Amino acid sequence: MKKIVVIGVVFLISLFILSACVSDKEESSKDESMHMDHTSSGEVPKGLKVAEHPTYKVGSKAIIETDHMKGMKDAEATITGSYDTTAYVISYFPTTGGDKVENHKWVIQEEIKDADDKTLAPGTEVTIEADHMKGMKGAPAEIISAEKTTVYMIDYTPTNGGEEVKNHKWVTEDELSPINP
Repeated sequence: MKKIVVIGVVFLISLFILSACVSDKEESSKDESMHMDHTSSGEVPKGLKVAEHPTYKVGSKAIIETDHMKGMKDAEATITGSYDTTAYVISYFPTTGGDKVENHKWVIQEEIKDADDKTLAPGTEVTIEADHMKGMKGAPAEIISAEKTTVYMIDYTPTNGGEEVKNHKWVTEDELSPINP
């Protein structure tokens, strides 16, 4: 009888440990999924100006040279939009709670509440209107840096597998390179 009780206790402890591991993995996946909304509708903010002379034209292809997300670097991108604006690196606390997001690239001028058309200086406190990530829309943020540039909306398939990402916002011109023939 003692053997059966011991085996039962060991079984229950093992089951408890395994369920805790699965729960931690699910939480980790939830955390990662909160970060970027990989695919968007392709809607752009009101007032955003289409680039007149972009390096990469809509429909052209380029190589992604940045790693905003896993599987992004070295992926082939198809350009779905190009716009002239000011791109900002920001830090903010998600409205959904959790840790501060540091040095998020990119939020553009037209995605900042009441930004008008003047470039905002580092240290400026703003409210974000973009919803690239859960908890971003309406979040208070601090401008870390600003860059007048052409930003691109892109489609790409992650190099680490997974489904095609559609209308990803945003990469800057210097985060793309031409495809060599």
